[in-house]
Amino acid sequence: MDDAIKQRVQVWVNGNYEEAAKQEIARLEKENPTELADAFYRNLEFGTGGLRGIMGIGTNRINKYTVGMATQGFANYLNQTYPGGIVRVAIAHDSRNNSRQFAEITANVMAANGIKVFLFEALRPTPELSFAIRHLGCQGGVVCTASHNPKEYNGYKAYWNDGGQLVPPHDKNVIKEVEKIASVDEVKWSGGEANIAIIGKELDEAYIEMVKDLSVYPEVITRQRDLKIVYTPIHGTGIMLVPQVLQRFGFANVHIVEEQAKPDGNFPTVVYPNPEESEAMSIGLKKAKELDADILLGTDPDADRVGIAIKDKQGNWVLMNGNQTAVLAFNYIIEARKAKGIAQKNDFVCKTIVTTDMIDRIAADNNVKCYNVLTGFKWIAELIKEKEAGENYIVGGEESYGLMIGSKLRDKDAVSAVALLCEMAAYEKDKGRTLFEKLIDLYVQYGYYKEHLISITKKGMNGQKEIADMMDGYRNNPPVTVNGSPVVQLLDYEFRKGKNLQTGEEWEIKLPVSNVLQFILADGSKISARPSGTEPKIKFYFSVNTTIKNSAEFDGIQVHGELDKRIQGIIADMGLK
Repeated sequence: MDDAIKQRVQVWVNGNYEEAAKQEIARLEKENPTELADAFYRNLEFGTGGLRGIMGIGTNRINKYTVGMATQGFANYLNQTYPGGIVRVAIAHDSRNNSRQFAEITANVMAANGIKVFLFEALRPTPELSFAIRHLGCQGGVVCTASHNPKEYNGYKAYWNDGGQLVPPHDKNVIKEVEKIASVDEVKWSGGEANIAIIGKELDEAYIEMVKDLSVYPEVITRQRDLKIVYTPIHGTGIMLVPQVLQRFGFANVHIVEEQAKPDGNFPTVVYPNPEESEAMSIGLKKAKELDADILLGTDPDADRVGIAIKDKQGNWVLMNGNQTAVLAFNYIIEARKAKGIAQKNDFVCKTIVTTDMIDRIAADNNVKCYNVLTGFKWIAELIKEKEAGENYIVGGEESYGLMIGSKLRDKDAVSAVALLCEMAAYEKDKGRTLFEKLIDLYVQYGYYKEHLISITKKGMNGQKEIADMMDGYRNNPPVTVNGSPVVQLLDYEFRKGKNLQTGEEWEIKLPVSNVLQFILADGSKISARPSGTEPKIKFYFSVNTTIKNSAEFDGIQVHGELDKRIQGIIADMGLK
């Protein structure tokens, strides 16, 4: 243990910290000095999205002290930005262990700094927090959640006055203020309790009405009210609103996965409480099969991500990936608005740069503008703010199981997504079809796009450096060919520069700086490399495509095998196996 770590430990041993924390330090010194070193080797970074980390004692952990210090910095910035007026914030939390405690600490610190606080009475989905900020006219907000991470984790997402997460310049400015808080003694822990108002049912009702207004075909739901729906909240906050929203939409045949219905921060039935993981959806899938349901849906602990399963033409259940779900949702919103006569000439959709380009094709074919932004719904929120005076946002999404329908909130929303996905299933059933058949029709029309994701974690103190070295290698020595196909374009979002590697032509990428690289191949394949901003992890996204003439061609194994082979060839050629 080096001197810097020892010094951080001694601050806790000698400072104004609870006796229980000091006893835990003493225990780790004897029993697990390696874990103690990891808990104190750095200060947990307040990134552009806030905090996320393992819970426990230490400067590199999520605990009451790191949450309190972060809140003091955020409160300082809010008060500096809005001098002379009453600053208002909304605060929510998910079902994770300690989330309520962290939310109350956040509320107390904000209130002690003279800020008016609206604290939800109990756990609520993250999208409702985003909605509440706008509905209550707040200048900021916080939700205590680690989203879909394992049970050991918790986190702290900071929001701005539009209901979106922090973007420049506020993200960096808040980080600076948080970094100025050098001691727990600088935190105003209490004294403003009169500034805290508890909120709940009224906000729920306003939110539910907002979601209900998103329905495009209520008359179809009336005819298909017995659509057999299975839903699992995976021990999270979705249970607070999803059943109510489905009932308000008019669905009368909803089955909750009872084993996963109770909010529980230990997530006892899953390893990862993430609807992206087939294991997390397995209990729901079993129930859906037993009931011969029409659709299965699952949401993560803070109910901002949604996973769905539907039946293929043979009646076998298939878990949709995030790109497929987004394709179905974007197409439905665009087509339904056009069919209902409510489409506007200035409608636009938005997706992230790592989400399937099939959406761009669908939008172009329907004369709807499609914008591409950096990964994260805060960039979709920022684009809406930039365009709302002259253009009309209708739907946005990203491949990581996130959708945002309508502009009444500014973060991904699995609650409204569940409702609209069920409406989509009802719409197809009303025509004697399934959502799966609709997806194949879209592949025939626009091309069969297949995506794959690899996530590589580099643990320990050197993890971040290993990832940085990997990115430097790709940036400074880009491949000339990948899997036998020439690399025709290199897009470097850190330097905001695109380059045609065959002609030498260069152009400016008009997006904020982000450490992302993309390689576009001559055969239409796309490879994206993106390090995580919150974890020692790097993600590689692969997209390949081909044309198919009809659904029978999709049913055959040849087209799938060819695309799978192309993806595996790219992975092997890039040395990622």
